[in-house]
Amino acid sequence: MKRLLGFLLLPLLGRAEPTLRESFEKDFLVGVALPSSTVDGREVDAATVAGSQFSALTPENDMKWASLHPHPERYDFTRGDAYVHFAEQHHMKLIGHTLVWHSQTPEWVFQGAEGQPADRELLLARMKDHIDTVVGHFRGKVHGWDVVNEALSDSPGEDLRDSPWRRIIGDDFIQQAFHFAHAADPTAQLYYNDYGLAQPEKRARAVRLLQRLIDQDVPISAVGMQGHYSLSWPDPAEVEKSIIAFHQLGLKVMITELDIDVLPSRGASGIADIARTEASDPALNPFADTLPATVSQQLADRYTSLFQVFLRHHHAISRVTFWGLHDGRSWLNDFPIRGRTNYPLLFDRSLQPKPAFEAILRIGSTPR
Repeated sequence: MKRLLGFLLLPLLGRAEPTLRESFEKDFLVGVALPSSTVDGREVDAATVAGSQFSALTPENDMKWASLHPHPERYDFTRGDAYVHFAEQHHMKLIGHTLVWHSQTPEWVFQGAEGQPADRELLLARMKDHIDTVVGHFRGKVHGWDVVNEALSDSPGEDLRDSPWRRIIGDDFIQQAFHFAHAADPTAQLYYNDYGLAQPEKRARAVRLLQRLIDQDVPISAVGMQGHYSLSWPDPAEVEKSIIAFHQLGLKVMITELDIDVLPSRGASGIADIARTEASDPALNPFADTLPATVSQQLADRYTSLFQVFLRHHHAISRVTFWGLHDGRSWLNDFPIRGRTNYPLLFDRSLQPKPAFEAILRIGSTPR
């Protein structure tokens, strides 16, 4: 606690060190994903760090269908409203995550009478009701929405994921969702968000999808490139190629869900499908007690190389959002193997800034 207070009080002690949000304010928003416990007053120190360092806010889970709309006739906006209050209090842009996704959506959404699958008409009506109600409730308070999340396939030769949305409604479920969201709040920015978009094959699938949406006058504002990366994947040059390809379509680009996995894996780089699980192996959890200084420096170097790319294309990028505030809250402690100790973020488990934080801050503070 003493070290944390010292870090937070540096400006008051005459060391006016810039924050992330200040360092990049002329380039792009710098965002963070937070759990409800940080925004509702239960984690005061985490809230203080998040509110001072970041200019955009994304709820990790509390604006997903299962959280806001768990039962057919029941909406619960309590936790969502806490994010609105936190964002307003700290002058942050609030990002709604997410309206249409195949995961964390209750089973009843896809069911018809007597447990049979819903038909196209019923599922479209449910989608419209959900989007009308949710986007309408937050109208004017949410800067932008991840309208459709992870609709692209990871399988070669297939553009779209075989999700219940696609099976029941058809390929146009994406277009329908964007039109519903735009009607519910014409002032909100509307995004498509997905992982693995630095892979050449998936990048090509994304370009085809986005071009089709643009050709059909779908009201899409930007594409979110989920940054679930590792120390060795992807090559920053491939990230750069994706940024260029999407911006050439006339869209803004956002780096969303950014974190760097420092642990060894069995492969499947870039496959951040939440349903993916792997068997435990102590050899794949080598830093259970602490992160070696050499690996911590590798993490800082990795973030440095990525932010160099982001800054080269700051005219194309509107936001860079980290998927979590500190290592102790990262989803990568359990993905794809449960119970590991990972170190993917800018702050450690004691909320102390890591060398990666300091490296990014130096980049942002360099005159340009």
